[in-house]
Amino acid sequence: MNPSRLVLLAAALVAGALTPAAPASAARSRPAVNMEATVKAAQIDPRRADDTRTPGAATSVRLVEQALHAKHLLAAKWVDGYFGTTTVAAYTAYQRSLGYTGLAANGLPGRASLAKLGKGRFTVTHPLSPGARVDRGAGVVVNARTEAMLTAAERALGRPLALDQGSYNPGGDPTSAGTHDGGGVVDVSVKGMTAAYRVTVARALRRVGFAAWVRTPRQGDWPYHVHAVAISDPDLSSPAQHQVGDYYLGRNGLADRGPDDGPKVTIRTWEEYRRR
Repeated sequence: MNPSRLVLLAAALVAGALTPAAPASAARSRPAVNMEATVKAAQIDPRRADDTRTPGAATSVRLVEQALHAKHLLAAKWVDGYFGTTTVAAYTAYQRSLGYTGLAANGLPGRASLAKLGKGRFTVTHPLSPGARVDRGAGVVVNARTEAMLTAAERALGRPLALDQGSYNPGGDPTSAGTHDGGGVVDVSVKGMTAAYRVTVARALRRVGFAAWVRTPRQGDWPYHVHAVAISDPDLSSPAQHQVGDYYLGRNGLADRGPDDGPKVTIRTWEEYRRR
């Protein structure tokens, strides 16, 4: 074969080999949105009394806000790294624009919606997923992430935990104020427990990533139980999201937003607990 043709053929083969790699290279050059940090901010920032940014989240939040602004869902003045109520509303509108309803349009960045929002703009790291739903019997349903968290708490306590109420309720329970209508929320039975051991249970739940409190009859129309919300569960209902935000801000998760009355622990998500 003519040497010049060999050179041209080799050049064509090299060009063809490089072409498929270009998109991957472009993806690597895009900025990254940390989903864990972003979801954490979406729970905490709307409950703040000021516009303090959630530590470690502002860069990711700003990338999400820039994408929402590009879709004409968020005004430029709100692209500030603070995932407040305006950004939550914009993200909800984006989820609905995708045809999502119910928990899939709860304002928390979900794995699928965040990936679609970032197409051509950013990649997503540290993804979160609630997992499949798990039937615990007696009408109690949780998701796989919550079940794993409960199992870890049970292991630390050395005993199983019975649930009075699980997640994904159809709504309308006046004692839950909508917190159990999504995922990640359970009420733990304290039948037969001493007052001190109720606190021990709440502490174990907090250590594995729940916002957990011992609830008493004097606080509301309910019996003694431990109310627990899985921090950063993407399926959290809006009221449950607010309880998580209040927990981070040192409050009790009740309507009066009083001081946190639970055991003191270092607040961690389930994912942070597993990385320890």
